[in-house]
Amino acid sequence: MKPHRRASGEQTIGVPRYLSAALLASLCVIVGVMWDISWHSTIGRDTFWTPAHMAIYAGGLIAGLSCGWLVLATTFGGAASRGDTVRFWRVFHAPLGAWVCIWGTFAMLTSAPFDNWWHNAYGLDVQILSPPHTVLALGIAAIQLGALLMTLALQNRAGAAAAQRYRVLYAAAAGLLFLNATIMTTEYHRRVLMHTPQFYVVACLVFPFYLVTLARASRLRWPTTSIAAVYTVVMLAMVWLLPLFPATPRLGPIYQTVTHMVPPDFPLLLLAPAFVLDLMFQRVPDTLRGWRLAALLGTVFFAVFFAAQWSFGSFYNSPASENWVFASTNYYYALPKTSYAYRHIFPPVRPAKLAGGLALAAGLAVLSSRLGLACGDWLRRVKR
Repeated sequence: MKPHRRASGEQTIGVPRYLSAALLASLCVIVGVMWDISWHSTIGRDTFWTPAHMAIYAGGLIAGLSCGWLVLATTFGGAASRGDTVRFWRVFHAPLGAWVCIWGTFAMLTSAPFDNWWHNAYGLDVQILSPPHTVLALGIAAIQLGALLMTLALQNRAGAAAAQRYRVLYAAAAGLLFLNATIMTTEYHRRVLMHTPQFYVVACLVFPFYLVTLARASRLRWPTTSIAAVYTVVMLAMVWLLPLFPATPRLGPIYQTVTHMVPPDFPLLLLAPAFVLDLMFQRVPDTLRGWRLAALLGTVFFAVFFAAQWSFGSFYNSPASENWVFASTNYYYALPKTSYAYRHIFPPVRPAKLAGGLALAAGLAVLSSRLGLACGDWLRRVKR
């Protein structure tokens, strides 16, 4: 394998330590977020010093400290690789991704006391995107984006010998960033919403943008499938591992008997549209670009995702899915027994509203794909 230079200028073989730290931080923050959502669904909020919160902020500190070290080493360590960096305040040098990670760390640390005050003032969150959680989500997204940019720069500069390793690491970083997008839209992807228009409107607005952007910058043969696979594997691990730990609610009102950590919903079937998108990327001629390519990708995403998820929704909302594999009885401890989710009933939707919503979703998928193509083309040029 071709050696690469450390920030200090020293040549070494393998993955740079700062990149390993950034990817570890990206994994820590997203696992911590999923753990925290489960904690809130199972126990309620008892203290700031929960293990889930510690995992989130440990990820932030790992990213901030490792990237801070990288800045100092690159700026004052006599590095011979400053040409691969971005200068800040005319003095400090570091890869673009490192600066984004550092910003994310400050945003996360800012959100911590804000979140603690918010909970003390208003109690348990009724939605994921409360104001302090929005600041935290921006910080987490920045750390994951920074890890992605650092991996991308190394992938785009790597010689043939090291290219495959960075391609795989890029897929991992992209998958974790995409997982964050799915978690931030969780409220619109509940089991009981799978036969409603808002489920597909939000999915088609967000997911094609991420998948097309991230796949466009990848050099793997199956980039979209790889990214969706990372999302699916991490989600399945949380679905199957969290219920192994006993826990009970500590905050009322309590409407459900909860004895173990509540897992997330079974992952969305994004592998199906991701696989078809990869086939499109491989087979469409190079002359098909811009809006025409976006129309093809968006339409394919909508059609395949709708067919897969609508059918799966019928099964997932039935008694056949009430087992440890699919975990459709993952009731939040304060979920009323009169709710659609508890009764496994889809909320009624008028046919005209459903048809209008699906048409809107198809249009948004095309728009989202077009933005993804533009952003992906920019990412392909990142080398610093």
